Amino acid sequence: MSRFERVRGRLRRAYESGRESVRSSRSAAVDEVPEEPGTASPTSPGPAAPRSATAAGADPSAALHNSTSSRDDADVPHALRIAAAWSWRLIVIGAVTWALLKIVGTISIVIIPLAIALLLSALLAPAVGWLLRARFPRSLATAVVLVGGLAAVVGTLTLVVNEFIQGVPELSEKSSQGVRQIQDWLKTGPLHLSDGQLNRYIDEAQGWVNGNTEKFTSGAVSTAATLAELLTGTILVLFATFFFLRDGNKIWRFLVRLLPVAARWKVDDAGRASWATLGAYVRATVLVAFIDAMGIGIFLVIFDVPFAFPLAALVFLGAFIPIVGAALSGVVAVLVALVDSGLVTALIILGVVIGVQQVEGHLLQPLIMGRAVAIHPLAVIIGIAAGVVLAGITGALVAVPLIAVLNTAVRRLAARTVPDTPPDAVVVVAARAP
Repeated sequence: MSRFERVRGRLRRAYESGRESVRSSRSAAVDEVPEEPGTASPTSPGPAAPRSATAAGADPSAALHNSTSSRDDADVPHALRIAAAWSWRLIVIGAVTWALLKIVGTISIVIIPLAIALLLSALLAPAVGWLLRARFPRSLATAVVLVGGLAAVVGTLTLVVNEFIQGVPELSEKSSQGVRQIQDWLKTGPLHLSDGQLNRYIDEAQGWVNGNTEKFTSGAVSTAATLAELLTGTILVLFATFFFLRDGNKIWRFLVRLLPVAARWKVDDAGRASWATLGAYVRATVLVAFIDAMGIGIFLVIFDVPFAFPLAALVFLGAFIPIVGAALSGVVAVLVALVDSGLVTALIILGVVIGVQQVEGHLLQPLIMGRAVAIHPLAVIIGIAAGVVLAGITGALVAVPLIAVLNTAVRRLAARTVPDTPPDAVVVVAARAP
């Protein structure tokens, strides 16, 4: 047995002995019954007899309860005491949560890029592992994977933008034809609107647009003013992703060593399980999004709907926001099919979108993601809504993976299992690690 093995065994025995002593002291504290001041115990000598509220003829409700510290508290109903205890604790938790949200909102320009970098790191980590097993240096493997992923994203966006620019004139002409068809239907259909009514509605819509032009313009100006922040965030994402991929394990060990010794076991176990959950979620989401985009894109090509590739790319990106994103991007494909190819083709594409969503929800999500990242749909909807309110599109993007990670972390922290490695051994291993 090596010296390290002997040290590890001693640390484990010492830790288990300490845990046993703590359990014993807690059990003894629970078994003790508090006595009234000035009364003698039944076994103690002396003339004083044990007195209780009932024996003295007093109101039984005046007897002290184990959860009270004075007779004034004993006069308050037990249910009200419990409700008050819960209330002030919830108020404290709410205040702390509000303060944290304020802090996060203040430094969102740093928090959001770091969150995106974590998602990208979880997605690209297996590729870095493959290169490391192929004897690549760690820095070179990280750089190759990061540059390759960036090139794939830029290339895809370039193809999408070029195809969209080429097809805009044709789609604009067909959109005008579709608007004229809608006007004819409004006049000859069941509504029987007159030309005067149509003109009035069109004038009202145009007036609304003109009245809100200033708001739209100010929004565009503010968006242009944040280009520097967007560039800064992009650079931070790239640098953070590089260092997360290269030194993520060292960073995590450093953070674990900042905690008290007794907490290192649980936190290390919960953190590594949460990282595995995040990686599984991101990779499964990419696979599901690719299948959604392929399924809808193939039918768009079959029915000769314009912008088939950009619409498939939009479905792929939208699928990263579960339930909501893929449905909204599918609606865009249906509208393009309606304008370009007519009602029948639009209904067929709508059926395809609904079918793909059903296959995703009932087959792909349970099969690919599994129980490790299983989240109830209600939690998904609430998380997305809260993310949109707090951080817009980025909040909707990171809300569900954040819920999945917190779900795994809380389950591990609440578990009663004892990890295999003692907390002090974590420090020893970290110190000896290269």
